[in-house]
Amino acid sequence: MVRSTIRTALRRALQRVAASLNPEAPVSEVATLRSIVTKPASGPRSTMSLFAVFAALALVLGAVGIYGVVSYSVTQRRPEIGMRMALGAQRQDILRLIVGHGARLALIGVAIGIGGAFALTRLIRTMLFGVSITDPLTFLAVAMVLTTVALAACYIPARRAIRIDPIVALRHE
Repeated sequence: MVRSTIRTALRRALQRVAASLNPEAPVSEVATLRSIVTKPASGPRSTMSLFAVFAALALVLGAVGIYGVVSYSVTQRRPEIGMRMALGAQRQDILRLIVGHGARLALIGVAIGIGGAFALTRLIRTMLFGVSITDPLTFLAVAMVLTTVALAACYIPARRAIRIDPIVALRHE
């Protein structure tokens, strides 16, 4: 094995040298040490890259879904929010009401997801490197990211809800 970065010229020279030493010895493949070392890791690396892309896509789709549901809920509750504001509810109360409702749903979803993840991690045991299947730090980090994304997705419609004019909302009914 020879380590080099000059591939084409060195490949031909190595094939000539090997043929001159033993013409019957086939030299089918000449590769660099780096390609030989990284080749076994390329399968798991591409699988993990694919998992990361799908996880990011799932996170974006989840955020859009939560935003859509909370936004629809705010639209449906517009008269109620207007009534609350007309009766003296402060903007932070309305914000807390909407974000709190979304946070409860998000925390229930995260709890169910953690339970499912604990149950299904045994299926991907062979793909985990340097992390145990029940690594508490990983589960905590994922739960915090998901909860933060869910709260951000709830906050945007809640900000819109606190701008509702009570008179307009009451007339809408």
